[in-house]
Amino acid sequence: MMNDEDRLNEIFAALANTTRRAILARLAQGEATVNELAEPFDMSLPAISKHIRVLERAGLIIQGQKAQYRPCTLDATPLQEISKWTDRYRHIWETSFDRMDAYILQLGDNINHERDAAEESQS
Repeated sequence: MMNDEDRLNEIFAALANTTRRAILARLAQGEATVNELAEPFDMSLPAISKHIRVLERAGLIIQGQKAQYRPCTLDATPLQEISKWTDRYRHIWETSFDRMDAYILQLGDNINHERDAAEESQS
């Protein structure tokens, strides 16, 4: 049984590859076969299958069985786990953005004061 830390590591490792992220983006539009997923890539079907296995092991996709083909579908559950994990750090970047907003407002005030002073001296 995998602990939460190992599970997150596996999900992040799967998402670290651009090809796998592109596969997920395609599956966000609906189910697709391995051949359909391989279409936009300049790589072999076995290479695409390896990417699919990584995504499947991370729980990001499910490969079904319909007649003679195995359509892949997106499973967003692991993405929700990542969202929950990143939410724990949201306050850090929001605080940083708040400080940046305050600094920008301060710069704007300084520019307005300088402009007003320049206009007064010209009058």
